Amino acid sequence: MKDVFKTPSRLRRLMAYVYESFPVIAILFLAGGIGVAINGGEAVPSGSLGFQAYLLAWIAAYFLICWTYGGQTAGMRAWRLHIVPTDGQPLTFGRMALRFTVALLGWLPLGLGHLWLLFDPYRRGAHDIVARTQVVEEYKE
Repeated sequence: MKDVFKTPSRLRRLMAYVYESFPVIAILFLAGGIGVAINGGEAVPSGSLGFQAYLLAWIAAYFLICWTYGGQTAGMRAWRLHIVPTDGQPLTFGRMALRFTVALLGWLPLGLGHLWLLFDPYRRGAHDIVARTQVVEEYKE
């Protein structure tokens, strides 16, 4: 059997986003527990920018490691999606860091960077366009 790729449906992409929230929440619990332990068992003050940056670093590490070394996260794997380059260049750490940064910024203005998926014929978000990547669905022919 030969591997063939196709553009995933919007529903499949949405379900991968939803599924992805579970490992991200688990990572936040782990990171939060470590943060509390480092803080001598005391809760970290709410609104602490340093703690928020610490949590964001954990989330970034998860996505960057998964994308760079496998082209997919747990949510993407569950829905048989993975990232492929559109220009033939490898998925490097720097390229995936750019993709993560643009994806993160894409949530800020009411998710507009991700809503672009609804209009792009290949269902790419702004982060895919900037990083020259595309999320594809794998199926067996």
